[in-house]
Amino acid sequence: MRVWLFGEAGNDIRGTIAMLSGGSAKARRWIGGILVGTAALLGSAAAWAQTPVRFSLDWRWEGPAAPFAVALEKGYFKAEGLEVTIEPAAGSRESLARVVSDTFDAGSADVNSLVRLRHDKPDIDVKAVMMIYDRPPFAITGRRSRGISKELSSLQGKTFGAPQADAAYAIWPVFKMVNKIDDSGMKFENVGFPVREPMLAQGEVDAVFGFAFTSYINLKSRGVPVEDILTLLMSDYGLETYGNAIVVSEKFAKEKPEAVKGLLRAIARGVQDTAKDPGSAVDAVLMRNDLAKKEVELDRLKMALEQNMITPWVKENGFGGIDHERFARALDQIGQAFSYKAKPKPEDVFTDEFLPPADQRKVN
Repeated sequence: MRVWLFGEAGNDIRGTIAMLSGGSAKARRWIGGILVGTAALLGSAAAWAQTPVRFSLDWRWEGPAAPFAVALEKGYFKAEGLEVTIEPAAGSRESLARVVSDTFDAGSADVNSLVRLRHDKPDIDVKAVMMIYDRPPFAITGRRSRGISKELSSLQGKTFGAPQADAAYAIWPVFKMVNKIDDSGMKFENVGFPVREPMLAQGEVDAVFGFAFTSYINLKSRGVPVEDILTLLMSDYGLETYGNAIVVSEKFAKEKPEAVKGLLRAIARGVQDTAKDPGSAVDAVLMRNDLAKKEVELDRLKMALEQNMITPWVKENGFGGIDHERFARALDQIGQAFSYKAKPKPEDVFTDEFLPPADQRKVN
């Protein structure tokens, strides 16, 4: 068994062994045994010093969660001195609520929901520290056979599956203001996440709100012909907002800033590995979701990487940061949907102080 001797204590031990090297073999073995035992205890103490971090996903273990699974499997969190536990959630709002309540230290959540929450409750001590979806996956997914086309005018008079807890539906007031849509003739049904795509597949609604990689892949896997599925990505229609970000409790960030930095370094490595080899990365997800199918989750992951995570801006500037001018425009758009009591600045919501240097966040 190899025993590592750490820090000043290790240097002292090595020095003592060297000093005693002129003594008898029996003495050296006896004292060496004591010192090796001491070193083992020091190593155990280092293991005990791992900082526990509770992290919340915004959804189930599916393809887009691969970077977090990879960071766990490859020991990237442990290498940063962190004992990270990751739990799925029933949506971005639940993830955000977990961090707000301090039951979780960090999580993946919709940054626009954070903007609204901080506005409504200014004393909320949660901030975004790393952007996950540079391009938001917010979409209206419909079927051509139900009259949905690329023209936004085709949405008039249609019925939509619109879960109240869905981040894409939550941004609808902003989207309709940006595009000057009168939705008085549209019907919005509050449906549960599990029945959203089945209802569209069965023709009970004309379109649904949701993340593009969720609705499109779910419909495809249910046998809906791909040529009949139409995805209207809101970012293609003037929406400037970002999507999910890593959010942390400011209390946690103030008390353990190095833990936050280590968390983001590990996640960045997970993203880089996932982008290089999505097929292997999705295997780490399947280990945590017995019901998932590799071909489905691999398609979902590749869609998320291409459309939302590894955008041209990310390739040029590195993963996890923001364009401050764009974020300011996004805040302006959000302000069109409701009146700010006090308009936030980008730095009120997002901070890059914990991010690794840009060259460590490069993704090809």
